Amino acid sequence: MASRRGAGAEPRRGPGQRPAEASPLPGRGLVVAGTRSGCGKTSVALGLMRALSRRGLRVQAFKAGPDFIDPGHHGLATGRVSHNLDDWMCGSDVVREIFARYAADADVVVVEGVMGLFDGFSATDDAGSTARLAKTLGLPVLLVADAASMARSTAAMVSGFTDFDPELEFCGVALNNAGSDSHRELLAEVMAVSLPDVPLWGVLPRRPEITMPSRHLGLVTAETDTDALSRLDALADWVENSFDLPARIQSLPPLWGSGGAVVPRRGGPGGAEPLLAAGGASPSFPSSTSSTSPLIGVARDAAFCFYYAENLRLLEAAGARLAYFSPLSDTALPEGVGGLYLGGGYPELFAPTLAANAAMRGAIREFCAAGRPVLAECGGFMYLMESLVDKAGRRQAMAGVFPFRAIMGERFSALGYREAVTRADTPLGPAGTRLRGHEFHYSRLDGDTDEVAAVYALTGRKGPIDAPEGFLRGNTLGSYVHLHFGGNPRAAAHFAACCAKGRD
Repeated sequence: MASRRGAGAEPRRGPGQRPAEASPLPGRGLVVAGTRSGCGKTSVALGLMRALSRRGLRVQAFKAGPDFIDPGHHGLATGRVSHNLDDWMCGSDVVREIFARYAADADVVVVEGVMGLFDGFSATDDAGSTARLAKTLGLPVLLVADAASMARSTAAMVSGFTDFDPELEFCGVALNNAGSDSHRELLAEVMAVSLPDVPLWGVLPRRPEITMPSRHLGLVTAETDTDALSRLDALADWVENSFDLPARIQSLPPLWGSGGAVVPRRGGPGGAEPLLAAGGASPSFPSSTSSTSPLIGVARDAAFCFYYAENLRLLEAAGARLAYFSPLSDTALPEGVGGLYLGGGYPELFAPTLAANAAMRGAIREFCAAGRPVLAECGGFMYLMESLVDKAGRRQAMAGVFPFRAIMGERFSALGYREAVTRADTPLGPAGTRLRGHEFHYSRLDGDTDEVAAVYALTGRKGPIDAPEGFLRGNTLGSYVHLHFGGNPRAAAHFAACCAKGRD
């Protein structure tokens, strides 16, 4: 039977110890999970983050899984950078490290889940799921359920989730999409009678007008949503009007133990080996591999905004300095860069502007031709192709480094976790380097892939993927896979070292 712990329960030791110099009030935390995608999980999570931040609390947000877009909205809601926590790409130890690093000074931690609570990499275990993450961090779950057109069946649905995994703890449930005041009252009565030991945080009325707008790949990005702040405040009001926030947050167990530094331990709270020593660097992260402080140009604007914050931190931990530039508006690369990192995003939405910026396309093409190291992922890889063809068949010229075309489709052409093992030396390491990441895109690659070396041996959930991937031309590595360096920090160190040589 799953634990259904509410207000007044015994506090449970979290993933580490809270620093003594932080707020005198004990930090609290929870995971906001959903019964499925589209149940209102993101709306509730954002509403909570914004409402708590408006109260003057330091709120640290995290996102379960590989998504890039939700963390951008988390940052707007809290004023702090949100970080991805993905145990399949990074492993549980690194997930605890990332959590401990950024949750240390927070009053409240809100972790937004991914998909349904138990959905992840596999159909047979909880790898990559929100449930696994909650257990890894020792955090209770607030379950968000869509109760539209339901009454007593809601209790059956909630009971199924709370009873499914005996190791998972729940702090309560939030029911979404009540159609009327009478429906809200009915749902509250159902929960009180059928599941009295599951705390009902609140019943949220249906409010389609405050739903975050979406497009292919997910929500509209924070960088391009001009109404994002007003919508976040509306979500905060929606949550405030339905939840007794002070009581609910106070009912959560403290994150940290009694004083000291943040020391999450291998194997969970009862383990013996520290992961992050006070005042020191984690042993799993590399120190600088060069004294030359390489400068890496990072493409960052509305078209290229998909980066894991931990990837950028690891490059800096390896001794690199990051110089941001815009392929949309800049006409030259930052002076002195020895390498480039072109992340993903939405180049298809800005293709005419990218095409019109011939000076930047030429500068990047020349940079790649000179043999300097370049890592291009998904949208960045598309930008390095000869052209991009939108859904209407319009062709826009891109940088022309790879002899391919990216052709947009109506549905995604690839989706899922990926493990890549390199068949040759690359800017990320020698042959045999193992990397983990995620692939999700609507475009397909068109062109003769035999013209360029494909250096990734790729594996997905169902085994080896028989398709060329990881294209290497000179020192430019392009791929549709978004890598997370947390799974192999040496790749970040190797790339930084290559960029030091590229500068010279």
